[in-house]
Parts: sequence; C-alpha cells; structure tokens
Amino acid sequence: MRMPYRRRQRARTVSSTTLRVDGLQVEVTRKTMRNMYLRIKPPAGRVVVTAPARMSDAKIAAFVRQRRDWIERQRALMAQKAAESGFEWTDERKRLAKSNIDAMLPGLLERWEPVVGRAPTHITLRLMTSRWGSCTPATGRIRLNLQLGLMDPRFLEYVLVHEMTHLWASGHGAEFQRRMDSYLPNWRELRRDINREMVW
Repeated sequence: MRMPYRRRQRARTVSSTTLRVDGLQVEVTRKTMRNMYLRIKPPAGRVVVTAPARMSDAKIAAFVRQRRDWIERQRALMAQKAAESGFEWTDERKRLAKSNIDAMLPGLLERWEPVVGRAPTHITLRLMTSRWGSCTPATGRIRLNLQLGLMDPRFLEYVLVHEMTHLWASGHGAEFQRRMDSYLPNWRELRRDINREMVW
C-alpha cells in the first residue's frame, strides 16, 4: 500500500539574537529544527548560527568555540578578497553614490510607504563596513550604506524595504518574514545576491 505524500514543513523562526563568544559577535537565529548550522556570510565575514528553538546560549557558544579556527580562516579569506579588489573611496565616488541614492529615494519612498504602512522619520547615508543598512525602530531612523548608490538599483530597493519593515518588526523573526514575503516575494533571492557582493 502506498503511503500518502506528506509535505515537509519548513522550519519556523522563533527568535533572532546576537551572542558574544570570546569577543566574537555571532548572529543567532533559533528555529523549529533539530540540527545546528554555522555559516560565515560574505562580504564582511558575519558569523551566523541557526540553532534549535530550545538550545541554550551556552551550547551555542561551545559550538562556535569548537569551530573558531575554521571561522578565522574563512574570515581571513574574505578579507584577502576584499583587499585584492583594489577599490578605494574617493570624494568623487562618494558624491556620485550620494547623488544616485538621492535621485532614487523619493520615488522608492513614494512607492513603498503606502505598501509598508510606515515611513522613516529620517534617512542617513553613510559608509558601512559590515552591513547594508540599519534601522532604529524607536526613532524611525534608517541608515543606508552609501555603497548602494554604486550598485544595481534593485539592491537599494531591497535594503530600503528591509529596513522599513523593521519599523514594524525589530528582529528577523516570523512577523518580519511574513511582512517581507508580502512586500517583496523574492526578497530571499535579493538577500542572497547582495550578500555575495563585497562591502568596500
């Protein structure tokens, strides 16, 4: 007798936190899953752990410590690639990047504010060495990496929508993902693509 097909349930995010392990910042996402995974994300070498929902911080820290040598090797390789890129920020490049973002932002905000349902109180452009953007939900302030002005415009749109979504959800848990799925159904592909880019 043939057993009925059962679709495998996708792991659900329970929480997202940051853990310090011997001075190393580790982004921890707990999910409804059995195993623990560690990844080093380009371009800045972010250390990301996905762990079972009930796993303690102590067990996660031990897991990271056991793999510290591997983590450092991977981060060193990423740093070497960054150094070999030969890119340097000049005043002219900064002006161009800012000009490009300033030209695109009004249209993007006009499009996305009604969709997201909230608007940033202030947007700051700055050079960032480890992230594409950030948001302070309490004040409504959003910061965007100036480098986005020299990249494919789809990345600026993705980062802006990502940070605007944080005006509703401070972490990257279920509410954040539900909203992003509604706003930008292909956001995971965009996240994958932008995380392959080098932060200058």
